[in-house]
Order: sequence, then structure tokens, then C-alpha cells
Amino acid sequence: MQKHVRIVGCSTTRNFLIAAVILSIVVLSGCVSQKQSMINQGYPLSYADGFDDGCHSGNKAGGSMFEQFKKDVRRFEKDLQYAQGWSDGFRQCETEQEALQRQIRMSIEQQRLIETKKHNQWEEQRHLENEVLKGVDTNSLRTLQ
Repeated sequence: MQKHVRIVGCSTTRNFLIAAVILSIVVLSGCVSQKQSMINQGYPLSYADGFDDGCHSGNKAGGSMFEQFKKDVRRFEKDLQYAQGWSDGFRQCETEQEALQRQIRMSIEQQRLIETKKHNQWEEQRHLENEVLKGVDTNSLRTLQ
């Protein structure tokens, strides 16, 4: 009797991770253009600079592998607009990044459950086929190989 081994979900999980990376890049590129958008909307440059730095830091704190912590400490201590923008950007982007990370984990887990269900159905089918063939003489079928 041949044993069949099947690796469940490897390529699908890899595809989800690739999608997550692409989605993260899209989100991060939105954060980069956020600064100019804020300036265009009339926010002070100092606030927009702080928001941009805080957003990068918040993304890092929220789990992004592609960001770095970014904070002009001297400016944060002396410039209230920069400090407020940094704090707002940090909170907003950290929250968004955490939500994105949760969504990615949930998608991967859902895909794993789907793959496990398919595998279990396949195993059940194999078991039923073996049960049906119990007691049946299959020696004459060997000549067909």
C-alpha cells in the first residue's frame, strides 16, 4: 500500500505573505505622501513633519518590518506642533498597522483552516475507498500496471 504525503498550505501561506508585503508597501507609501497631503490641507509644516515621523514610528511599533523608529527628540521637546503631530501620527499609524497585522494573521489562519478541511476530506475519502475495497480481490488489477 502506498502512503501519500501532502504538505498542506505552504504555497497558499506563501501567497498570503507576499500579498501582506505588497499591502504593507501600499500602506507605507500612503503614509509617505500623507505629509504633502497634510500641507496641502493647511496643516503647519511642523505638524506634518511630526505626523510623518510619528507615522513611521507607529508603523514600526505596530509590527511593520519595513519601517524604522523616527523622532527628532530636540524638536519634539521644543516644538509643540511637531510633538502633537508626532503623537497623532504615531497613534494613528500604530493602530492601523496593528489592524493590518491582525487581518493578515486572520487571513492566514482562515486559509490554513480551509486547507486542513480539504486535507481531512481527502483523508476521509481515502478511508472510505479503502473500506469499500476491503475483502475485494484486487490481485487481477495488478496486471494493469
